Amino acid sequence: MSSTSTATRPAPTGLDRFFRISERGSTIAREVRGGVVTFFTMVYIVVLNPIILSGIKDGSGNYIGGVSDLNESKLLVAVGTAVIAGVMSILMGVVANFPIALAAGLGINGLIASMVLTHAATVKITFADLMGLVVIEGIIITVLVMTGFRKAVFRAIPPPLKVAISVGIGLFIAFIGVIDAGFARRPSSPGAVPSELGIGGNLNGWPTLVFVVGVFLIAVLLIRQVKGAILIGIAAATALAMLLESVFSIGPRVYNDQGVLTNPEAWSLTAPAWPSSITNTPDLGILGQFNLLGSFDKLGIVTAVMFVFSLLLADFFDTMGTIVAIGGEAGLLDEEGNPPNTERILIVDSLAAVAGGAGGVSSNTSYIESASGVGEGARTGLAAIVTGVLFLLATFLAPLFAIVPSEAAAPALVIVGFLMMQQVTNIDWSDLEVGIPAFLTIILMPFTYNITVGIGAGFIAWVLVRIAKGHASRIHPLLWAVSALFVVYFVKAPLEQLLTR
Repeated sequence: MSSTSTATRPAPTGLDRFFRISERGSTIAREVRGGVVTFFTMVYIVVLNPIILSGIKDGSGNYIGGVSDLNESKLLVAVGTAVIAGVMSILMGVVANFPIALAAGLGINGLIASMVLTHAATVKITFADLMGLVVIEGIIITVLVMTGFRKAVFRAIPPPLKVAISVGIGLFIAFIGVIDAGFARRPSSPGAVPSELGIGGNLNGWPTLVFVVGVFLIAVLLIRQVKGAILIGIAAATALAMLLESVFSIGPRVYNDQGVLTNPEAWSLTAPAWPSSITNTPDLGILGQFNLLGSFDKLGIVTAVMFVFSLLLADFFDTMGTIVAIGGEAGLLDEEGNPPNTERILIVDSLAAVAGGAGGVSSNTSYIESASGVGEGARTGLAAIVTGVLFLLATFLAPLFAIVPSEAAAPALVIVGFLMMQQVTNIDWSDLEVGIPAFLTIILMPFTYNITVGIGAGFIAWVLVRIAKGHASRIHPLLWAVSALFVVYFVKAPLEQLLTR
């Protein structure tokens, strides 16, 4: 009977065959839903990247994009951010067939902005100079992939650490969701605890209500096994947000000249009101604004090299942690914890760093928010293509996509964080050689708001614990090398000061 049913079952065709959708237990509808959900949990970067990069003038006296008008600069960065994210996400889907999207990396853009702020007046550093260093870092990491080194390091990571990385990232993205929604935030009073509930320990403001409703709605829909639970939750929360905005005119958060938030009960990024126009004409003028070697003359070789080193380690290990987490949540990892098409995933991610620098919008990298699409059922690269297409559409329809506030998208990150946390039972906590490095990996990601720090601490602890137990011979040679690099990473600031004396 079974042989007959197998023989009569139609062979997959078209998209199904190319992306192996049925083989991975998915459907085209799930992939499309997953791609849409991933987009709406990532699209904030189109708003946030311009805020981070456009607020300061560089050594040329202009804002990023080489313009003197702040609003023009923000628009240039927004369009460039969406274009590079769209192209690289589509490339990831086609080349690597993995449900992960890419965009400008948070943290790296902040590092670029801080470098401009620090050195613009003294050495006349420009955004184009620093984007040149991003391109160089991307080229280096691409070479490391093509030589097999990056893949070899990936495979050298012990399976328990891979699980810990996935769990830690689950906590991290849940924390991102909670912070983005304002459910928890840094206290305004000095000397207080580093984070507190809402505003002054209270859940004030309609945006917070939208977040809470979104979390519980998605949770209930998942419990009741409703298809499209996460997408339905985001859509319903957005509708509620628009209703509240129309009634109460809440508006976006506003900061005064001293950087103090003047209306903490407002929406975190954009107000969810229907725009007067849903289309805009994209200006691609920022693409190609990079100076490959300009930073070496202005910053000096040591400072420039340490900057590239910081970018390199962040890109190298953030991506490793992200694809392990996404692959684990999607059930795509093999028995050693490796995802399919690892080398292709890594090469596209490496090229994204080059593209982000060459596009003038900061290094692009794989986004952990893609886990929200996986939570919706995405298992293949078709979901990444859907996300990429939506990013490209965002260059023409930016006002329309800005309707979705962070408070409506953040519930998806919290729920997916819970789903990823379920893997914690796969760690043998009774074995201290495994448990201590795993614990440090997990807790330091959300505590430091940095995936690379968690991975680095886990690697170093793994090596030190085995040395203490007299098991140094069991340590993979690549773990020795990588742990040494992480030691340099953690002490790079005093090391740079020492070398430049």
